[in-house]
Amino acid sequence: MTAPLQTAAPHTFDAGPFGQLEVTGILSGMGMVQNNRISPDAASHWDVSNAQVFLQKTTGWWQFYLQAGAYNIPDLGVPFVSTDNTLSDFYGPLPVAYLKLAKGNFSAQMGKLPTLIGAEYTFSFENLNIERGLLWNQENAVNHGVQLNESLKKLSVSASWNDGFYSNRYTWITGSLAYAFNSANTLSFVAGGNAGRTRFTSAAVPVQNNSSIYNLIYTYSHGNWYIQPYWQFANVPTNPSAGIAKGATTDGAALLANYNFKHGFSLAIRPEYISSTGSAASSSVNLLYGPGSSAFSFTVTPAYQCKAFFIRADGSVVDARNVTTGDAFGALGQNTAQARGVIEAGFMF
Repeated sequence: MTAPLQTAAPHTFDAGPFGQLEVTGILSGMGMVQNNRISPDAASHWDVSNAQVFLQKTTGWWQFYLQAGAYNIPDLGVPFVSTDNTLSDFYGPLPVAYLKLAKGNFSAQMGKLPTLIGAEYTFSFENLNIERGLLWNQENAVNHGVQLNESLKKLSVSASWNDGFYSNRYTWITGSLAYAFNSANTLSFVAGGNAGRTRFTSAAVPVQNNSSIYNLIYTYSHGNWYIQPYWQFANVPTNPSAGIAKGATTDGAALLANYNFKHGFSLAIRPEYISSTGSAASSSVNLLYGPGSSAFSFTVTPAYQCKAFFIRADGSVVDARNVTTGDAFGALGQNTAQARGVIEAGFMF
């Protein structure tokens, strides 16, 4: 998790042969209003955003983490997906679950793992903003695989063999290098890509499953401030056997920032810009709002948390350029901007 929300202190209990286990949870709901909806999306929505329980073992040479329940993954610039459909179309009622073997600074994880790619996490409560951003749209979120981790003084290294965008085809390799200059400043380089060709697609497996992607992320966290600028580049190459007649790239940057005020109040912002290459005339793959399109977004999120209770709101706008009619906003897909208001409230226990 990043700022500003904080989980409750874990509830611990003795589970016999499993040792000491910890459990926490979240229950929250959300509402959304938007203009220039993408057909057949509605102008407003109300739904459960999280109804999850987290069970973990964090001591000993073998450990585990289980995350179970209902969730929603609201996302800028794309149609809203109901919580029921999110569960059935994406990662199921057990979205993250892995076994961890640890010795000293080395560990190995296997199962359904959070991706190493990007600066934003998958679930709403983990992030500064309720909705994920435009750069996150190009990234994978959860994958099946194996991940190795090692810490060497100020350097942390992770490497993973996985199925990319949850394709169940184990052709992806990802890695992360993070150097902590001190307790407040960290610089990370993250890279990943499909070493094979995967024609399979689904709601959770877009055409980007055949991509390579790179991040450079700087994180400053000290006192009341959390500041995280990052750059991202992704390449979806020409691959006729995977249904990609002409490849394209995206190039983007974002700033994630949060300031904690007194008495549980905080304010987060997220400006982003992303551009794509290609053209409709050359039948390039569409990675944004038509081949060769670009977009700017700005999100502001005031939040309040008092013990277990929290409430926060997103105000956001997405402004697209060089769109292809049918691939942008509005009933006909030709509007270039969309504004949204989102509210989320609940309890972390």
